[in-house]
Amino acid sequence: MRLKDKVAIITGAGAGIGKSIAEIFASEGAKVIVATRRATNGQPVADGIVSSGGSAIFVKCDVSSEEEVKALVEKAIQEYGRIDVLVNNAGVNFVKEFEGVKPKDWDRVINTDLRGTYLCSWYCIPHMLKQGKGNIVNITTVHTLACLPGAAPYDAAKWAVVGLTKSLAVEFASRNIRVNALSPGLIDTQIWDDIKAAAPNLNECLGYWKSNIPAGRVGTPQEIAYSAVFLASDEASYITGANILVDGGMTSQLISQEPFKSKNLEGNSRD
Repeated sequence: MRLKDKVAIITGAGAGIGKSIAEIFASEGAKVIVATRRATNGQPVADGIVSSGGSAIFVKCDVSSEEEVKALVEKAIQEYGRIDVLVNNAGVNFVKEFEGVKPKDWDRVINTDLRGTYLCSWYCIPHMLKQGKGNIVNITTVHTLACLPGAAPYDAAKWAVVGLTKSLAVEFASRNIRVNALSPGLIDTQIWDDIKAAAPNLNECLGYWKSNIPAGRVGTPQEIAYSAVFLASDEASYITGANILVDGGMTSQLISQEPFKSKNLEGNSRD
């Protein structure tokens, strides 16, 4: 077990990627604090881990609230006595043309995706320093490498999280705290369901996204979770300040693949 007896807080753990991270961390031996805004989502995840023989508790937490984040960390310490790993996964996806983005929209996304990451890190790091060791994994997105139109608040927040990741990594490396970002591509979660539901033509939607992912498919939450396990484990002991892309090759491809087979291009000289 790669995370045996490590205590891990995972935010946004009620569904999708966060749920898979909580479950797979537990299967790797971690004691998990399942944090999410809704008990209807988070409590069943914690209960499922316990019923499978793992150790987990649920704590209701809106990561944009300082009071609730403080209570989350205090509960983790009260229950388990330490915090080895923090996975900042809670986030708000957002798509709207910039002209329609109101200040309240901006604040909602930034407060969850960026402020929440800051608050959870700020309250956990003192405990990690006391222990002499700690590990933070920030779940970001391929939007931290390239952007799409209509995602300004989301992209701004996630790029800022990568900046925060690198700054904290540099500041705390000498004190044995590692901080990394993990950037998923298109993953089979509620976001993917929303994309399909919003498409005028489902087959065209599937074809378009398949052409943009060299692997030819969307990823699974479990694939992101296992990447997080690696970063949280001692196997990654020399990795800090990284932004690891888990995207089926999406960000390595220049443009969408051609819907036809090109003739060979031999690079003939023009001189």
